[in-house]
Amino acid sequence: MDQEIINRLGVITDEEREIINGRTEIDRKRYTEGRELVIDSKKMLEHGKLIRIRPHTRFVHFPRHKHNYIEVIYMCKGETTHIIDGDKVVLKTGELLFLNQHATQEILPAGEGDIAVNFIILPEFFDTAFEMMGEEENLLREFLVGCLCFNPRYASYLHFEVADVLPVQNLVENMVWTLLYDHPNKRSINQVTMGLLFLQLMHYTDKISHTREGFEQKLIFQVLKFIDENYKEGELTELAERLSYNIYWLSRAVKRLTGRTYKELLQIKRLNQASFLLLNTRLSVTDISLAVGYDNTSYFYRIFRSYYSMSPKEYREKNKTAGLTEHRK
Repeated sequence: MDQEIINRLGVITDEEREIINGRTEIDRKRYTEGRELVIDSKKMLEHGKLIRIRPHTRFVHFPRHKHNYIEVIYMCKGETTHIIDGDKVVLKTGELLFLNQHATQEILPAGEGDIAVNFIILPEFFDTAFEMMGEEENLLREFLVGCLCFNPRYASYLHFEVADVLPVQNLVENMVWTLLYDHPNKRSINQVTMGLLFLQLMHYTDKISHTREGFEQKLIFQVLKFIDENYKEGELTELAERLSYNIYWLSRAVKRLTGRTYKELLQIKRLNQASFLLLNTRLSVTDISLAVGYDNTSYFYRIFRSYYSMSPKEYREKNKTAGLTEHRK
């Protein structure tokens, strides 16, 4: 990260000055008016704001707490240690930590050289990012949405070990710079930047760790990533061989963890890709059917109609007409 930004974020804050001068615990009134330690977005954000950054408070133990907003922590320099729902997470330079609203977090004291920036974000800020990710519907997108919106099937936090991924580092630095220096149009700029960040992070599922149910969460990621990259010809047999799992065990695990069979997940991906091609290319329906893995065009027509309640041609015409109407407005 740019040294000028690190220097600015590393300045001793008024809160930290109080701690250095003898305060032995955080000042709860800075964070909440309630009896329980739920950090309140009304304390953290100005009225009408959807996002803000603040340096992580060093030199003190931050006791167990929750947030009524989504928190994203970026480690600019050094490291911090977090206890999240009982898991120990060490956040190192260049890494990202996403916490949903129901995660319970505790943070061990950090030193002066441990500089982190906290993004305080209301859920509606992510609308643009999810729309950008949804231009081609994606099961990995569904996983990220579930994590951030606290679907209990998914993780309460996501730890991205992406210090070596330059595009991710650049995008995070751009958001920090825009917010730190109060750039004009910063909300729209950062909403788009967050969308680009998510699109980048979706390519690095191998660099994600999550809750103590890590094995199951990792397995979901592996299955969804395989489908995402091999939807045309990817068979469960091949995936089982890659992961060295018994195919019958893997089939049952996929159903238990996602609520859908592997075949259903594969079909959803294929149909979502088909809808994307219908709206964004001039390929014929036959060519699109082949492109997404269906040799039998009649079968493709049948399952497409069952899923979207209209034929591929009707889907293309209806959505193009809707797009033209919206454009004229």
